[in-house]
Amino acid sequence: MKLFYIMRYCLFFVLTLSILTAQAQTGTVSGKVVDETGFGLPGASVLIKGLGKSSMTDGNGNYKITGVANGPVSLTASYIGYTSIESAVTVSGNTVLDFSLKPDAQNLNEVVVIGYGTAQKKDLTGSITTVSSKDFQAGNITSPEQLISGKVAGVSITSNGGQPGSGSTIRVRGGASLNASNDPLIVIDGIPFSGNKIAGSANALSLVNPNDIETFTILKDANATAIYGSRASNGVILITTKKGKSGEPRIDFSTVNSYATVAKKVDVLSGDQIREYVNAHGTPEQISLLGSASTDWQDVIFNNAFTTDNNLSISGSFKDIPYRVSAGYLDQKGLLITDRLKRASGGITINPTFFDKHLKVDLNLKGTISESRFANQDAVGAAIQFDPTQSIYANNQFGGYYEWVGSTGQLNPNAPRNPLGLIEQKNNTGYADRSFGNMRLDYSFHFLPELHANANVGYDVSKGYGKTLIPAYAAQKFANLGESTQYEEVQHNKLVEFYLNYSKDLKGINSNINATAGYGFYDNAVKTYNFTAYNAIGGIQTTPVFPYDVQQNRLLSYYGRLVYTLADKYILSGTMRADGSSKFSEAGRWGYFPSAGFTWRAIDESFLKDSKVLSDLKLRLSYGITGQQDGISNYSYMPNYYSSVNEAQYQIGDKFYHFFSPLAYDKDLKWETSETYNAGLDYGFFNGRVFGSVDVYYKKTKDLLSTVPIPVGTNFSNLLLTNVGNMENKGIEASINVALIKSNDINWDMGFNVTYNKNKVTNLSLNPDPNFKIGAGNITGATGTTLKWNAANYNPAAFFVYKQVYDTNGKPLEGVYEDLNGDGVVTEQDRYFYHAPAPKYIMGFTTSFNYKKWTLSTVLRANLGNYIYDNVSSNFGVDRNVLSPSGLINNAAVDLMNTGFSNNQYLSDYYIRNASFLKMDNAGLAYNFGPLGPNSKATLRITANVQNVFVISDYKGLDPEIGSGVDYNLYPRPRTYSLGLNLGF
Repeated sequence: MKLFYIMRYCLFFVLTLSILTAQAQTGTVSGKVVDETGFGLPGASVLIKGLGKSSMTDGNGNYKITGVANGPVSLTASYIGYTSIESAVTVSGNTVLDFSLKPDAQNLNEVVVIGYGTAQKKDLTGSITTVSSKDFQAGNITSPEQLISGKVAGVSITSNGGQPGSGSTIRVRGGASLNASNDPLIVIDGIPFSGNKIAGSANALSLVNPNDIETFTILKDANATAIYGSRASNGVILITTKKGKSGEPRIDFSTVNSYATVAKKVDVLSGDQIREYVNAHGTPEQISLLGSASTDWQDVIFNNAFTTDNNLSISGSFKDIPYRVSAGYLDQKGLLITDRLKRASGGITINPTFFDKHLKVDLNLKGTISESRFANQDAVGAAIQFDPTQSIYANNQFGGYYEWVGSTGQLNPNAPRNPLGLIEQKNNTGYADRSFGNMRLDYSFHFLPELHANANVGYDVSKGYGKTLIPAYAAQKFANLGESTQYEEVQHNKLVEFYLNYSKDLKGINSNINATAGYGFYDNAVKTYNFTAYNAIGGIQTTPVFPYDVQQNRLLSYYGRLVYTLADKYILSGTMRADGSSKFSEAGRWGYFPSAGFTWRAIDESFLKDSKVLSDLKLRLSYGITGQQDGISNYSYMPNYYSSVNEAQYQIGDKFYHFFSPLAYDKDLKWETSETYNAGLDYGFFNGRVFGSVDVYYKKTKDLLSTVPIPVGTNFSNLLLTNVGNMENKGIEASINVALIKSNDINWDMGFNVTYNKNKVTNLSLNPDPNFKIGAGNITGATGTTLKWNAANYNPAAFFVYKQVYDTNGKPLEGVYEDLNGDGVVTEQDRYFYHAPAPKYIMGFTTSFNYKKWTLSTVLRANLGNYIYDNVSSNFGVDRNVLSPSGLINNAAVDLMNTGFSNNQYLSDYYIRNASFLKMDNAGLAYNFGPLGPNSKATLRITANVQNVFVISDYKGLDPEIGSGVDYNLYPRPRTYSLGLNLGF
């Protein structure tokens, strides 16, 4: 609660100072800012030059600046996507000055964030996309990445499920690695996030308040990302948070209240259907096991859930120092009963300038505290399988929950546990505190203003802790007499960066040079505490050998960039980064990552400059090398030994000793590197009314960090993490944005993006072997059975199965598969690679229709060519599951009625399903009241949203969007209805 008190006093302090320093009004300047059609522009900025006074326009484009001394002043009006205008006026009492802004084709002069600097959009040589807050997804948003889902070509964001605060799998142009990380590097206000999971939270990114975010900038090709070197193989996402602006204090309050419902349940048999099936196919003993109830176990464990998300911010300037103070509180309940996330967050940004604005300071501080109750997700699978003819409760020793027991009352070890008991008898509570921040200095030398010295000192620290309690009588831990465990983890990530930037116009040769050179040091450490584990009655289960473990890695970097621009039309850029990582031996510690890019602004050529149709035409070419070191152990290159646990010591005489076992290691472990070629075209028509881009790319990753089998006796394991193999990604992505209607009363915008991506493993062994493959994923129910494999010339994690044979009616024949190699017998040699989880095409569509004060918007996404293994049907949709030989009755997936299989056929390609889909992610309706009175500064906007509106797919399972490609035990994504209110004054 300390954070709340600090935030409260900070807010009070800022408000008090703002009131005390208010000056007497000597005059006002007011007016309206409109676009080329005369329509008022809400949120436009009007600044009085030299005085630091400014105002933002209201919902109708009106502004007002008070306290202006009489006399001549110069005002500048600006709005994103429009060319700024400067006008002079003489203030005398109440003065009126209107502005009419003209479109700047596709925001070409917009300044976007790039690695270690900024650039105008028109000058970019790399493939970069920016999404600002006005285009974010709306509704119940609890994690930042959800804001841009479906918004960016080449970027796939797949929610990991419906758990409160759950994260997402983010892929930029597909994955580039097998065993190392495929996640993009995320940088927030210049602070690189480690990507490590934080104990006590469902998702590390959920500890960042989405309401504090202003823009996302996605760097996709190597020319844009290579300056981040070893962490950039999978793309880079730069997140910029909201800052204060010069002017009077502005208070913004928003609240979103949501109601989540179960959109779909797994299709299983009902109680009556199970009774009918068992009576028809079961033995008298099995029939006698049937109950008289009709329990829908999914209804038992799921419920509708309420969420409230509230945010307050105060921004403005105090003595010409811009500031923003924010606070947020989220309380989200989950569909699975007992699931809950409570999060409080706060942030402060201060942006003063000194020495006649030669020194700019950005101070950013963010903090979050969260408390989570994690519901036992094992209940999801149990609810699918548990016998629906049984009641929820029973008079027994297991807390009153019905359980399968033998004749002597002992628990049946092969039976699923009562789904409700699994949830209500397990209390898993986690706490996570996170703080990150930095101070950035930008100093422009007085004697050489073109030269800037930049420093960035930052931190990202977190503490996660929690405990799990299961009573001694709970069936899920009955043999152990319950569970009482705790955990704690502390992460410290620190960085220091310094770079020089020199930008100079060379007017004599109509050129500009922009050079950057810098240094970075990054220290990441995780301290994990080890605790004694007890059962519920205090009995010791395990005791730790060491009280804690510290994992640490460091990165030392040197980087540079040179951009040469000729005639504002031809732009040549080059970058170089050298990274030294403690994860590799001294011999292979340093990696070097160069890039080059060229841009031709054809629209500025004399033969196109006066075109009435084309408003932009730009060609981009780039090449670069990026590296990879994330997702692997810190010490895989050196000998490592692990100690036996206290319960497994070796006796010598009368004493017991811990023994140490060596781990496999590769002293020559080195960087995984990716080469990327990119060709892009940016276009615009009709003064920016239609604009977009097309990119073609090819990426080849070599020296893959892969865990491969090795001959027994050659190392300390039969598996070794080493550099072996290559993989390639190639594809094309395109986007188009259209302003269909633009008038005073009606505006209609549409955007569409599509990406085709094909990736395959090209080599996996030092010596070419067409039959060599590495396991990439097992399935539930078939212990030791590997379904997904990596192999040369196939997609990563491709399904390796038997080809099913069907009868004349199209019904699969149990255990009958095609003899693909023609040797007369079906063996392991007849398995073949059949599809993969990753989609071939991803698409996004957005539209916004505005009529006066009403706005209707929607976001749709589609995946094509993605496949799912239906593990629910393969595991539960067989006779053997219902009429279990273990002396119990189970429920079945409805697919049992289609196949009639007696036994599980886990490796049949019958269970590989086309999971292509079209989803409406979001549908929203908003009404902007604008000012609440004739002279009021207060504004009001009300929104209504529905998320996960509908799904169209041939896949009949719970959800066709599963990143792993295996459908089993998925926490359902809710359909959520939200009402929001935004109040500003």
